[in-house]
Amino acid sequence: MAQRRASRRRVETVASGVAELVPDPDRDTAWTLLLDGAPQSHVDLADPTHLEFEYVRRMAAAIDLAAPAGRPLRVLHLGGGALTLPRYVAVTRPGSAQRVVEIDGPLVELVRQALPLPNNSNIRVRVSDARAAVEGMRDSGYDVVVLDVFAGARTPAHLASAEFAQQVARVLDPAGRLIANVADGPPLRHARAQVATIRAALPEACLVADSAVLRGRRFGNLVVIAGRTPPPIAELSRRAAGDWFPGRVETDLDRFTGGASPVPDATAVPSPLPPEGLFGNRK
Repeated sequence: MAQRRASRRRVETVASGVAELVPDPDRDTAWTLLLDGAPQSHVDLADPTHLEFEYVRRMAAAIDLAAPAGRPLRVLHLGGGALTLPRYVAVTRPGSAQRVVEIDGPLVELVRQALPLPNNSNIRVRVSDARAAVEGMRDSGYDVVVLDVFAGARTPAHLASAEFAQQVARVLDPAGRLIANVADGPPLRHARAQVATIRAALPEACLVADSAVLRGRRFGNLVVIAGRTPPPIAELSRRAAGDWFPGRVETDLDRFTGGASPVPDATAVPSPLPPEGLFGNRK
């Protein structure tokens, strides 16, 4: 059985590097997408509500709490990967209008072929740079914007600036939410700057992450939830604490940012590289 599943592994060169689709040894209908060895997505085709990565579950919890259960949402996903969250929203909120922007056209085709979307999912995928796409969108067109863009293992600099955050805020409904994945490690310099940058455009915000990551003890993912109205802190905290890998909600973002200033285009930099060997146990 192990040999048969290993033979289903698919490796292709795409625009952003080497993509691997690796069958999940524990779930017959599930796959992990890796780009240049870094895990990008995990998808269970038979159960899109199964979310393997803890930061993705935290992002999904924020989507769950963006509106009453089951109500369709207008969702913009910046960064596609294997379309884990679009599939999740399509199942949990039928009728939602979802648009995905992914810069890597060959990756989009690989995912479409190997991990096809269900019929009538109402998920549209556009091959484009995320910032260029957002700048061409109309005001207040989305209830939720999910920002999870990585070129390899780093978020590009032009998606980490105050000018870009203002564009995201512009396309959000006044009551909408940005849900952003920020990867960083000690001393969290990039994450602090990103929180300050996002809050300059969307001031009502919180962070959800593993306690060790929030304290700057290890590299990991911090989920920023931001908008113009206060996020549902109590319910986010309950869900984070009850996860398979418990997390914590940070609300004192003045303390967290420590005086960091919003980052303009002129000085924006990509997110830091993960430590060497971080993903070695996830292949």
